[in-house]
Amino acid sequence: MIRQKTTNNWEAIVREICRAQTLRPWLDSDSGKLPVCLMLIIIGGALYGASLGIWRSPLQAVFVAIKFPLLLLLTAFGTSLINGMLAQLLRAQMNFYQSLLAVLMSFALLAILLASFTPLIFFLVWHLPAMDSSGQVDAHRIFLLVNVAVIAFSGTLANLQLYHMLKQICGTRSRQILIAWLGMNLFLGAQLSWNLRPFFGTPGLPVTFLRDNPFDGSFYEAVFILIQRSVL
Repeated sequence: MIRQKTTNNWEAIVREICRAQTLRPWLDSDSGKLPVCLMLIIIGGALYGASLGIWRSPLQAVFVAIKFPLLLLLTAFGTSLINGMLAQLLRAQMNFYQSLLAVLMSFALLAILLASFTPLIFFLVWHLPAMDSSGQVDAHRIFLLVNVAVIAFSGTLANLQLYHMLKQICGTRSRQILIAWLGMNLFLGAQLSWNLRPFFGTPGLPVTFLRDNPFDGSFYEAVFILIQRSVL
């Protein structure tokens, strides 16, 4: 009976995360929502991470299955204090814990959506040229673009869900709070993705958990250099 009640509670929380209705009281009480969000991020992120690395090698799939949910969790917890402060400055009726729970909800929905795309990514990997074939460069480009599109689509839906929640709680200030939170999440998430690379794996480079000297340089420095080379 206890196990069945726990399972039903998890199912109810997942349904609340996946739909925009009844979000107003979602943050009023914990009721086990935090551990459910954490588990969804870990499981969904691991499944999608494995699909990202499997084309490079099975070992790369294991590495990315560990790193991708770690990236989501580090981003959520790393920005939680600042996001809570921004919510207070914008006069949102949310405390720090509720701000963290709201962000974790959006990341949990993102993980659910990405996990749902995992069979599609595995299907794509099955039909792509092998890593050691002559078409590896074009295959790598296609694989990269498809996954960027999937992540962008899933991220958009997750943030729309977060916006619906904030709109019910914060009213007219919901858009300002969402933009401020997104700015912080993107700022830290982009840098962490640089430190935790590789995710897709690169033809010609060995399979590693992290690049050599992962803390050398930054994501923004790499983008600046890329733009500079493109212009000049």
